[in-house]
Amino acid sequence: MRGLALRFGDHKPLGSSRLRHAHWSLGSLISNILLTTMSTFVRTLRPYASRFTPSTLPRILPPRRFRSSDATPSEKTYENILVSHPRPGVSLITLNRPKQLNALSTPLFNDLNSALSTLDSSPSTRCIVLTGSHKSFAAGADIKEMSTLTFAEAYGKDFIKSWSQQISNTTIPIIAAVNGYALGGGCELAMMCDIIYASSNAQFGQPEVKLGTIPGAGGSQRLRRAVGKSRAMEVILTGKMVSAQEADKWGLAARVFDTPEECVEGALDTAETIAGYGKLAVKAAKEVVNQAEEVGLSEGVKFERRMFHGLFGTKDQKVGMGAFVKKEKPEWTHE
Repeated sequence: MRGLALRFGDHKPLGSSRLRHAHWSLGSLISNILLTTMSTFVRTLRPYASRFTPSTLPRILPPRRFRSSDATPSEKTYENILVSHPRPGVSLITLNRPKQLNALSTPLFNDLNSALSTLDSSPSTRCIVLTGSHKSFAAGADIKEMSTLTFAEAYGKDFIKSWSQQISNTTIPIIAAVNGYALGGGCELAMMCDIIYASSNAQFGQPEVKLGTIPGAGGSQRLRRAVGKSRAMEVILTGKMVSAQEADKWGLAARVFDTPEECVEGALDTAETIAGYGKLAVKAAKEVVNQAEEVGLSEGVKFERRMFHGLFGTKDQKVGMGAFVKKEKPEWTHE
């Protein structure tokens, strides 16, 4: 049989060339049908598709790469301290060597200095609370670290200089919430802070004389300024402890609370109040008060006045005074 038994119209058998032509014609017909059907389908959907705008369609974003600069202070962990952020603008640092009653050591101060440096440069932290456990704020320095030091070693490397450097240079306010023992270096650490709150079980003291030495991190200088020469001499020369009630009476502590929990909460309340003000004004206020410890009255007043003048160049001065005139709540810019 020379042709295909299939016949079209003329009922004549199809040869191979005519068969190929028939296949091509059939393919073209199917393609045209499909194109027509798709066009009709698209025209039908067009009114519905116009209802979708970019805002209603989901966006598919590429995976975000993590950068070290994205880390918040709370994401970094330390061996000897705990850092948290319990209130807006407030960071809480807790000394965490419970078995040693939070005895101070170089590794602990390395952690503390690192945390303070991070928080001081963080725009989200505007006040810090420093505390220990309910039993001990810090029961002194770690004697094991220093007991075998020679004069050449201690003097040569200026031992414990780093213990007070960072906290003294921190520009945002620090409130010490003292519970239990704050002895030796612990008392010195509390006095490095800007405000001291104490619970009724707090005990302060500089008992270094009992170990054959003296305070080495500013205890003799700061205690003298806080309570006067006679009381400072008594505390340092006898090694006696000072109760929370005495600390309050002498002006060493700003407030005394009944329980450790109330002490920490009270410190956080005050810190939250401070954090609610403009950061530049708070920083300047801390600086002028601390300047009084360094210079005479005349120079101190002059320094305060220059800082006062300088704040008129800030946005927050305009915000604060403008809000006061309008009897509105100020919205601080920290600029």
